[in-house]
Amino acid sequence: MQDTRALALTFEVSGLPPVKTEALSIFAAGHRQATRVRTLLQAALTAAQRTGWTPLPGPIEVDLVLRCPPGHRTADASTLLGGVCAVLQDKKRVSSIGLTHLGVLVDVALYTDDRQIRRLSYHEEPAEDFSYQVRVAAVPTGV
Repeated sequence: MQDTRALALTFEVSGLPPVKTEALSIFAAGHRQATRVRTLLQAALTAAQRTGWTPLPGPIEVDLVLRCPPGHRTADASTLLGGVCAVLQDKKRVSSIGLTHLGVLVDVALYTDDRQIRRLSYHEEPAEDFSYQVRVAAVPTGV
C-alpha cells in the first residue's frame, strides 16, 4: 500500500513570527509572544487541516521566509527560527507549564521534536507589511 501522506507543507502567516530569546517558555500564559504563538498555531492548523497533514516522524527541513519593510527587521535569524520551530513541534513535551490556555491549538504539531531537523533555511524579502512563510518538509533518510 502506498503512503499518501503529504511530505511538505507550506503556509503564509501575517505579522511577525514568535521569537525565542529567553529561558521563559513562549508557551507560558501571558508571555509577550503569546499573540504571535497563537497566530502561527492557527495558520499551521488551517494548513494542516486543508491538506490532511500528519506530524512527520522522521528527518525534516524547515524553511522560513520573513517579509518586512527594508531596515525594519525585528530579531536575528536564530531567534526567529527558534521561535517558529518551538511552536511547530509537539508541545506535549512541555510538561513543566500548563498549556490549557492554548485550547485546541495545543494539539497543533507539524513534527515531533527539533531533533528531527536536518536542514534549516532563512531569508528575507522586502515588503510593505510584515508577514512570513513557513515550509516544513520530510528529508529523505540518509541526508
